[in-house]
Amino acid sequence: MSKRSRRHFTTEQKAALLRRHLVDKVPVSDLCNEIGLQPSVFYQWLRQVHENLAGALTTTPAPPGPSKREKELAAEVAQLKVKLAKKDGVIAEIAAEFTQLKKDLGEP
Repeated sequence: MSKRSRRHFTTEQKAALLRRHLVDKVPVSDLCNEIGLQPSVFYQWLRQVHENLAGALTTTPAPPGPSKREKELAAEVAQLKVKLAKKDGVIAEIAAEFTQLKKDLGEP
């Protein structure tokens, strides 16, 4: 008894077959005979299309302004700038003390 292996159709292949039926009005029986597909599988694909049709037609506009991730990154950048400014102040203070110490000791 030989078992027939399953064939897997890509999304593009399925869409092309469904388009031929819906747009070009090719009968389901002709399409299924042409590619050796069970009509029940074709009708299952068609049902999936109809079930997901509302999602395909829904357009959700992008929210105005920056996204949540952009806001988080902006807050992090602000924190890092404050931290960097504090470090720059400490470095400037240490450099000033070092320069003053060199003058006090008479080193060039």
